Amino acid sequence: MLKGIDRLLTPTVLKVLAEMGHGDEILIADANFPSASNARRTALGEPIYLNCDALRAVEAVLSLMPLDTFGDSPVVTMAVVSKPDMVPPIVQEAAPMFAEQGFTSIAIERFAFYDRARTAYAIVQTDETRLYGNFILRKGVISPDG
Repeated sequence: MLKGIDRLLTPTVLKVLAEMGHGDEILIADANFPSASNARRTALGEPIYLNCDALRAVEAVLSLMPLDTFGDSPVVTMAVVSKPDMVPPIVQEAAPMFAEQGFTSIAIERFAFYDRARTAYAIVQTDETRLYGNFILRKGVISPDG
């Protein structure tokens, strides 16, 4: 245990967050996401498992990792199949965490989301059972003054 660090963040998650550079992405995935097959192509090569819901995992990661201020939204979710304009309840619940850093999420089509997941630095699979509880977060920079 370390002071001031969310106890949910395991040594593996801390290592991954420290290794990630500006623009690298981490996927917080729900229990239905095909994490093992997609994680084979990530830098880590296998998923990290956390026994919590997706929103709790997002909260823990954001406690240490700034979001990227360059380019499009640094938060990407999976669009609802056949209803791309629908915002799933879990994404609605997560919105205040992103708004706190000045961002909104964007949704992309399911298979485009899978393709992007394969380019993530790491995939963290949670035990989230709510549908569409998947969040790709792009790491930003920490300024010299902290």
